[in-house]
Amino acid sequence: MDATILGFLLLDGLQNGVIYGLLAIAMVLVFAVTRVILVPIGELLMFAPLSLVWLLEGKVPGTLWLALALGLVWAGRVRGRGAWGPLLGALGLSALFFLALFLKPLAYVAAVLLVVYLGVATYRVFFQPLREATVLSLLIMAVGLHVAYQGLGLVFFGPEQFRPEPLLKGEVVVGLSWQGVLVLLFALLSVLALYGFFRFSLYGKALLAAAESRLGARLTGISPEEAGMVAFGIASLLAGLSGLLLAPLINAAYFMGFMLGLKGFVAAILGGLASYPVAFLGALLVGFFESFTSFFASAYKEALVFLLLVPALFYQSLRARAVEE
Repeated sequence: MDATILGFLLLDGLQNGVIYGLLAIAMVLVFAVTRVILVPIGELLMFAPLSLVWLLEGKVPGTLWLALALGLVWAGRVRGRGAWGPLLGALGLSALFFLALFLKPLAYVAAVLLVVYLGVATYRVFFQPLREATVLSLLIMAVGLHVAYQGLGLVFFGPEQFRPEPLLKGEVVVGLSWQGVLVLLFALLSVLALYGFFRFSLYGKALLAAAESRLGARLTGISPEEAGMVAFGIASLLAGLSGLLLAPLINAAYFMGFMLGLKGFVAAILGGLASYPVAFLGALLVGFFESFTSFFASAYKEALVFLLLVPALFYQSLRARAVEE
């Protein structure tokens, strides 16, 4: 290995690590507020660029019909005037998609809002009714949704891989494109925005309170259900934007989101599913570890990355209190 190869590996590890970091932060946020391990976050990440490709080609993606179906079920479960919220959201999303077929710049906005709506609707339809269930039951539901969304992705988009046009073309240096710089800047701005959101905004403090104690938050007037919606919305927004920025660098396909989400989960476990900074640092560790193992032992890089779970879980088992669940 010389200095050039080392530079390539470091840049690749940093670029992948920040995406894993954003997914890890999203998973930690959702788990802290709702106790849901968001297994289908990889599918949400892939739905954004795949829907974008369909819109840019003048076609309506099947993910829109999925969002509308979930919106109707969501509205059917809400009593009174609250049912108008998901219905108006579905109508607004449909109108935006219709306009995006003719105004191509709107396709990017439509793809991101689609994923956000899907994420919030997924919470309200599948997880919110199970709010008193055990973590294991919520995990089984999350795994089932991952399988269902991945299968629907195959139905909607087929087995092919797609590479959208990068927002910024050209290279800064060898091994780092302007699109890669955009990914790094997005990760930095996202971390700063999340810090400001949790530190200074009322909604952010309410989320932290709901994450600390659901009962305590309810006693102080904070709705855990609304906190769950906001958490799923933020996680879906991070996933959608990350997918749009990452797809021009790695391609997009219905099956690719699972591995990205799984590596984000490894990083979240390294953070104990509790600490946002540690989860992000763990994601950088996963990114660099994956980059160097792909150079020295490419055939085993996935297995070696997931082996990082073993010492992390062993350490967590030593310091965790004995809780039967």
